[in-house]
Amino acid sequence: MIVTTVNTENAPAAIGPYSQATIYNGQAFVSGQLGLSPATGEFIADDVEAQTRQALENLKAILTACGSCLNKVISVDVFLTNMDDFAKVNAIYAEFFSKHKPARAAIEVSALPKGGLVEIKCIAAIS
Repeated sequence: MIVTTVNTENAPAAIGPYSQATIYNGQAFVSGQLGLSPATGEFIADDVEAQTRQALENLKAILTACGSCLNKVISVDVFLTNMDDFAKVNAIYAEFFSKHKPARAAIEVSALPKGGLVEIKCIAAIS
C-alpha cells in the first residue's frame, strides 16, 4: 500500500500532526479546511460566509496540488458550529459546486479548531 502525503503553501499549514491531504488508490482525501488565510494562518473574517468561501478556496488549492479539482469531488463533509448558518453556507457552497453536485453531509458540532464557524473536507478522484 502506497500512501502519498500532499502539502501546499497555497493553503494553510496543518495545525496538528496531519497532512493537508493524502492520496491512495486514485483518490485524494483532503483534511478539514477552516476559513484560514494561507499567508497568515488566521481567520479571513469573523463571519460564516467569508470563512466558508476561504475554506472552499483552501480545499480547491489542495485538490490542485493533488492533481484533482472540484469537478472530481466524490463526497464532502461540512461541519458547522451553528446549523442556523446552513442556508448561508449553502449559498457560498453553490458558487463552487454549481453543476457538479457531489454527495454531502452537513453536521452541527459543538466547536471547531481555533474557534472556526465552518470546516469542510472531501474525497476526490485523481486525474
